[in-house]
Amino acid sequence: MKKYKVISLFSGCGGLDLGFKKAGFHTILATDIWDVACNTLKMNHAADNVFCGDIRGINFTKYNGEADVVIGGPPCPPYSQTRHYLTHLKGGFEDEKAGFAVPEYFRAIEEINPKAFVFENVDGFTFKTYEEPMTFLKERSESLGYNITYRVVNAANYGVPQTRKRFLCIGLKKNLGTFAFPQETHSEKGDNGKSKWVTCGEVLYDSDDITEEEKEQRPGSKDYELLVGVPPGKNYLYYTAHEGYPEPKFKWKSRYWTFLLKLTPDRPSWTIQASQSNNQGPFHWKNRFLRIGEIKRIQTIDDDYQLYGDLKDQWRQVGNAVPSKLAFVIATEIKKYL
Repeated sequence: MKKYKVISLFSGCGGLDLGFKKAGFHTILATDIWDVACNTLKMNHAADNVFCGDIRGINFTKYNGEADVVIGGPPCPPYSQTRHYLTHLKGGFEDEKAGFAVPEYFRAIEEINPKAFVFENVDGFTFKTYEEPMTFLKERSESLGYNITYRVVNAANYGVPQTRKRFLCIGLKKNLGTFAFPQETHSEKGDNGKSKWVTCGEVLYDSDDITEEEKEQRPGSKDYELLVGVPPGKNYLYYTAHEGYPEPKFKWKSRYWTFLLKLTPDRPSWTIQASQSNNQGPFHWKNRFLRIGEIKRIQTIDDDYQLYGDLKDQWRQVGNAVPSKLAFVIATEIKKYL
């Protein structure tokens, strides 16, 4: 069978790329500005070539007609929900660090002219606050000859052990039709012929322990004892009057949702963040930090997939990745149109 060719933009550690590879695609070029992520891509032979540098420095015209699909997720901080609280920072195209990324993504689409593209970002991309980027995406896709289909997808509904919501936009050249998202295979209750969500207990079955070293790390810092008291599947809201706690320690919705958030083996993980925090979870139900191997499984990245860098660097790479199983599902569906 033909192996369709891919160019990957803003590749990170390659979560999206790995899913496409498993679906039979071949990446000829992967790009990222972070040398750590580039080294990870090289270690795993994720692409024929890895460009490590600012995407604005790439002339994509030499790849015109060389790739069937372009995939990538421009940096998401300009569109994240937390940006609403960081009033001193501008969002969208005005973001000083990454506001250029979405226009650059579509410059690459114009110069490469692939049959299809996959654009990924946080669900905040759909907020009315970011109407300009969304309008840009629609208008540029139309002007370049693509039909687009987009929606916010919950990865758990496709068998990923994580309720991670992400914006996905699939573009197809107009002669190929209009992409239809594949039917969801999982649901919380497993009704209507679907399977139940894959739980943390199912994928972290062989690491349900805590070492002496991990006991000393004390996640939650000064609130460690409170974390210990939080039941699996709950967060700081457990200690509020709203939840019936007799001596409330916090006001309702006074902290980030992830504050003292603890996994339960009975449901998928909540979204794995891009940085490990002392008091922002999710934490393991054994009252410890999650391990790199565990967040890889939650992101459906293979156990033997190598990550370059120290713990902080590895966590950032995995936390920023697209779940590889979700990427596989989308890639498999795209192949039908090609």
